[in-house]
Formats: sequence, C-alpha cells, structure tokens
Amino acid sequence: MRSVPQLRTPQGDSGQPEFAGVSAESPANSTTVRFREPQIEMAHGAGGKASRRLVEGLFAPLLFASSTEPLGDAARLDINGTQLAITTDSFVVSPLSFPGGSIGELAINGTVNDLAVSGARPEAIVATFVLEAGLATEALAAEVRAMADAARRAGVSVVGGDTKVVEHGKADRMYVTTTGIGRALPGLTLHPAAVRVGDKVLLSGPVGDHGITILLARGELDLEADLRSDTRSVYPMVEALARAAGPGLRWMRDPTRGGVATSLNELARDCGLGVHLLEQKIPVRDCVRGACELLGLDPLHIANEGQFLAVVAPESVEVAMRALHAVPGGEEAALVGEVREQPAGAVLLTTQYGGSRIIDMLVGDPLPRIC
Repeated sequence: MRSVPQLRTPQGDSGQPEFAGVSAESPANSTTVRFREPQIEMAHGAGGKASRRLVEGLFAPLLFASSTEPLGDAARLDINGTQLAITTDSFVVSPLSFPGGSIGELAINGTVNDLAVSGARPEAIVATFVLEAGLATEALAAEVRAMADAARRAGVSVVGGDTKVVEHGKADRMYVTTTGIGRALPGLTLHPAAVRVGDKVLLSGPVGDHGITILLARGELDLEADLRSDTRSVYPMVEALARAAGPGLRWMRDPTRGGVATSLNELARDCGLGVHLLEQKIPVRDCVRGACELLGLDPLHIANEGQFLAVVAPESVEVAMRALHAVPGGEEAALVGEVREQPAGAVLLTTQYGGSRIIDMLVGDPLPRIC
C-alpha cells in the first residue's frame, strides 16, 4: 500500500527489471527540481496526480537521478544471488479501528500486499510506532495484538522496530511505519514493459469497500451500510495466480490510495498502451455504489486494502481465473478489461449502456486519512 508512490532503488546486478522512483517523464540525467507548488497539501498524499507531481518533481530528481524505472510497490535487490524485494509504508488511518480492521492489522496487510504484488513471498517486517502522549495503553495494546494476529495469518514475522513519543496533539494518537522484506518468486518478470496488446486485466474482488467503510466509520455522514473493510493478505491469491499463469503473468498492483483508476493509469502511462475496462464486469457492492452516487465519488477512485489488479497474457486467462476462484477470498475475482493500442497512455471505460469515457487518475483528496 502507498500513501504516495514509493521511491525505488536502481536495477540490481541480476538484470531483472526493478521499480525506481523515476518515470519516463523524469529524465535520468536531470537533477532539476520541477515541483513548484508553494506548500504540501493533503492531496499530495492521496496517491493521485498531486502525489506523482511531488514524487517525480522533487524526490526522484534529487534522490534517484540515475534511474529511469517506473514507480512500483517494492524494490528488487540481488544479494549474493538471492533475489529479494523490499518495501516501506506509513499508516495514518483515522479512526484507528473500523469495521473489519484497524491500523495495526492494516499495517501488516498493507506491507505484505506490496511485497506480494511485486512478485515476492513476504518474510519479515519491522515496524516503527509514533505515539502521541496521552494515548491509552489499552488502545496501544489492542493495535499491537492486531498486528501480531495479522502477521500470524499472513505467515510473516515481525522481527524488530522502534518507538517514538511526541507531544499531545502532534500525532493523532498513533502512526505506524513498516518496512517489509520478501523473497522473490521464481520465474516472474513483472514490469509495465512486459505488457502487450491483447493482454487481459484481472481484478481479485469488489472495489471500494475499505475507503467507504472508513468514511462511514468517521460518523460525519448520516449514512448506514452493512460494510466492512476488505483488509487482508492477498499473498495466497498471488501465489496461486503465479503458479497457474507463470510467465503469462505480466504485472500486478494493489489499488490502494487512488484506487483502481489511478493504478491502471500509472500502468497505461508506463507501458504506453491503452487499458480498456468494461463497467459491467467490475465488481462493486450495492452499498458502495450507492454511497459513491450520493457523495459524487467514483468507486474506481476509492481505496482498497485487500484486492489486487493483474495483467495476464490471453492464453493464461482461463487457468488464471480458475486459480483465483479456487483460493478462499478469490471467489469474486473477475476479468474486467484488456490492453489495446489506443488510447495510448490512458484508461477507457465502456459503460453498461454502451457509451465510453476516459477514466483519469485521482485528482485531489476526497477521502483523507484512509490508510
């Protein structure tokens, strides 16, 4: 999971493609800071256009000027012949607990999922807690237990961490930062450059559950819905998909902040092709759709914490779908679109009424403090 697109290290000695914090629009030989906005706003952490302006215009030119790889969810490292993946993330969700999960569970699952969709088996996590003075010990203990339980379910070890305490009013009770390390799954080359015209887009399940759950949990809207966050580890589904599709698995991403629309726009831009979606094929729960209609939101822009997108070769679609449907939690996985030549670098949605419209990246920050 990403609050902003994460920065990545350059390609390792193995020659495997790695994800770095520079895109094709951020020249590797340029160290010019192109971020001209006078101050940081909430939208810069929403995972959409503002986030990319910040990362590509400021962080990338100064920290990763030697790399030209696109943004991704984890860096790939080669250490003495062992292929590893490493990712880092921060969690600032409000409220701390919500139907279906809490910040502690979210911290584990979000880290595990970033590794999983990068083609790695999660192995270890370290965590940092930034605690606000006055936080009830009972509340902290509940989140540490939630992390421990989530780690056991995900099959990953928490191996270390750090704690800082700040003055009352400086941290909104608790922030959690994690770093995860995983072991690369053999035989996979996941990269936007691997995507081809005719490839199919798969989605592991319904979209928008997490974002709308958090929004309703704040109690700021007079809406009621029987809805729970989808936070979970997607690694079992990813592992089954990788085994079934093998080299036919081209690319994966977990559509967290910015949602499905932002993740697929990043893919379209990075591979230079068009992504076509079929609205009637995209699973959305009725309560999520209804809440979005009332609030003027698009479900494709809403954050998810237990789903992932995958692009697979057309000859691998049948076995890929069977594999996903056979894994508990993957029963609602769906084939939602395909890759075409046009519109190059964009996402096109065909509506259930036969019309079509361009789906842009998230603009602004309609749902702050989601993860």
